[in-house]
Amino acid sequence: MPPAARILLVEDETAIADTLLYALRGEGFVAEHVTLGGAGLAAHRGQPFDLVVLDLGLPDMSGFDVLRGLRNSGEAGSEVPVIFLTARGEEIDRVLGLELGADDYVVKPFSPREVAARVRAILRRGGGRNGGEAATAAIAHGPWRRQPEALRIDYHGVALDLTRYEFRLLDLLLSHPGRVFSREQIMAQVWEQALDTSDRTIDAHIKTLRAKLREVRDEDDPIRTHRGVGYSVAD
Repeated sequence: MPPAARILLVEDETAIADTLLYALRGEGFVAEHVTLGGAGLAAHRGQPFDLVVLDLGLPDMSGFDVLRGLRNSGEAGSEVPVIFLTARGEEIDRVLGLELGADDYVVKPFSPREVAARVRAILRRGGGRNGGEAATAAIAHGPWRRQPEALRIDYHGVALDLTRYEFRLLDLLLSHPGRVFSREQIMAQVWEQALDTSDRTIDAHIKTLRAKLREVRDEDDPIRTHRGVGYSVAD
């Protein structure tokens, strides 16, 4: 991970922003702050950041709308990792945020050190523009071609546009084709904060993965559901 990764904080509460900026800069990150969603989108378009910490409740637009704007803004925005900050604890908000492509979710009140640690963990996994040179070794199996170090999975020769957790979930299933992974195993191996993950979160990611696979081959459904147990990928 680069020692000076650039972090964009989009947060309208000054007290929260100040403590987060202090924690992020104390960890060696170059952190910039804006208070509005529109300003965040403009800042990222001007000079893409390595990660965005995004408040869900902003004065001008919701964090969900900002995330949609990032994901639809082209190559730089579609790949940038995003951590949501929110005062809401409802599961439906968490699931919606993850469905839209957020990489993590922190509910207020939180420790600024915890947020900084989550930022570092995501960047260590290879997220962000400066995540390091990815290895080119590929693992092929049937219609699949995986490059774990590059965070890339090809399906029938097409590179899938995956969020971080979508990649980790599909990569886990593909690591042992035909093997059934229970939801508990998926939670433990895919999500850092397994205790904050629910069956609905996993199911939501499976749903978005299936939609992306259908965009490549509409007639195929390689992900198998094992009711009451978990999921597998066809051998």
